[in-house]
Amino acid sequence: MLRRLHPEQPESFAFTDANMAWAQEQIKKYPDGRQASAVIPLLWRAQEQEGWLSKPALESVADMLDMAYIRVLEVATFYFMFQLKPVGSVAHIQICGTTSCMLLGSEDLIAVCKKEINEQPYLPSEDGKLSWEEVECLGACTNAPMAQIGKDYYEDLTEDNLRDLLAGFARGEVPKPGPQNGRFAAEPLGGPTSLKTLSGEAENGSVALATAFGDTVKRIDGSEGPIWTAPVPVGQQKNTLEPAVKKPAPKKAKSPAKDEKPPSDEEKPDLLSAPRGGQPDDLKKIKGVGPKLEKELNVAGVFHFDQIAGWSVAEVTWADQHLVSFKGRVSRDNWVGQAKELQSKTEKQTHTEEKKP
Repeated sequence: MLRRLHPEQPESFAFTDANMAWAQEQIKKYPDGRQASAVIPLLWRAQEQEGWLSKPALESVADMLDMAYIRVLEVATFYFMFQLKPVGSVAHIQICGTTSCMLLGSEDLIAVCKKEINEQPYLPSEDGKLSWEEVECLGACTNAPMAQIGKDYYEDLTEDNLRDLLAGFARGEVPKPGPQNGRFAAEPLGGPTSLKTLSGEAENGSVALATAFGDTVKRIDGSEGPIWTAPVPVGQQKNTLEPAVKKPAPKKAKSPAKDEKPPSDEEKPDLLSAPRGGQPDDLKKIKGVGPKLEKELNVAGVFHFDQIAGWSVAEVTWADQHLVSFKGRVSRDNWVGQAKELQSKTEKQTHTEEKKP
């Protein structure tokens, strides 16, 4: 299937402050030089925030990870979980159409979506609130036919209860996820043959957590917090997602001494208004510097290896806090040491060329 970017694109994209903080924590999980491994989590977060992946969103993620734009586009077009065009602003309905669901009526559910939402998949309804698509097996075959809507499964669907769900979503409601025919989870349709003590008023774990959040189709903006701090419905036991054995709290980083002051502008390294001779060095040769950081450095007045190679400890500290988006990168990646090696190679090459007849 040919997957291309949508012809109509927004002018820009930006993570919310909370989502940006979350994204930077994901990047820290990977060793130096392997930050590109965070591309799928960051793309997924961008989609959860906006509902789909725009060209500016792809480019923003690429810049954060120092990746070429085409590499991020390759990931987004390969995985079908990424939506490359706008979907319903409230909910995108994913109808499972694989064997079990197909045999038990998924085609009828698709017919409902065509009538109530749009004749064509992926295209939003007239009010822009809903869209739909058919997907491969979602792994809830015992509760077929079913659909994934937002973060949750809606199971044991019929034409009638699917219509009710769509109407509820369109009104801004969040219908209760899970089985829609009254059963607890995936027990036999005739009733449980084991664990018969389960109360008919209880909710299975997935439904209980979704109900506690109350945001199954809400776009993630970073305010949700970790799932183990989610509110628990009245009458439920202590959240079972909390680890049984509490791990010791991580050691807090030492706070700077009270008399330690941030670097002043007096410690700012020498900066240039333009590259010497009109030709800047290729700063991307420094590990950790991509096209975005190179541009930032050039705008700030850093164009040459020898500028960085000559930075003192105080100047490195100043640069770490003022020159680049990711604080601490200058010292972490040893830019000074790298710049000295690159400057030495450049001087040797220049000397060799001068000696040629």
